[in-house]
Amino acid sequence: MEVLQEEKLDFVKEGIAKGMDCPQYRELVHDFALNGKTTGEEQSESRINFTQLNDRRMTRWDKTFKLPGEAIDKLSKLQQDLTFLVITESWCGDAAASLPVVNKIAESNPKISLKVVLRDEHPNLMDAFLTHGSKSIPKVIVLDNHNQTIVGEWGPRPQGAAQMVEDCKKEHGKLTDACKQELQVWYNKDKGEEILSEILQLLALE
Repeated sequence: MEVLQEEKLDFVKEGIAKGMDCPQYRELVHDFALNGKTTGEEQSESRINFTQLNDRRMTRWDKTFKLPGEAIDKLSKLQQDLTFLVITESWCGDAAASLPVVNKIAESNPKISLKVVLRDEHPNLMDAFLTHGSKSIPKVIVLDNHNQTIVGEWGPRPQGAAQMVEDCKKEHGKLTDACKQELQVWYNKDKGEEILSEILQLLALE
């Protein structure tokens, strides 16, 4: 059943009210990684391993990703006060590559705030922002704080990575472990450029 726009807005506002800021989320993931846990009810070995791996990946991305001066200039021209609401889980590899970039964008301009919620704790919100009927994460939902309107959404992957996943599923019927490794290689080579470009396009800054 399609979610009405008014309902979507209510779910977004509720998510923002209950959300963590990025440092709180990073601390949560780090604590889970240290203690052999993961977000969500499924405390499987694979998800715990991915949480530990993603904690290290996000730490690396936090240190290495820098916004180019050109992007900072574009973001400085932003007129609206916005909130980025990110739906994620600690075990999600795409989120580990994307969140540090999205956070650097938010940090670059005081007009942008960022909140993070866990997918499985907000099922109504997730169901309102499905990707081809799937609960794919991460999702970044952009809210205009003044007009209380949803500007747009981004995720779960930049276009180049999304094409890789689509090709892998066509060939193998699923996203294989080998494809997941190739995906991480793609993210490392791209260095956050496509994520940055797509977010700037969403904000009508590029």
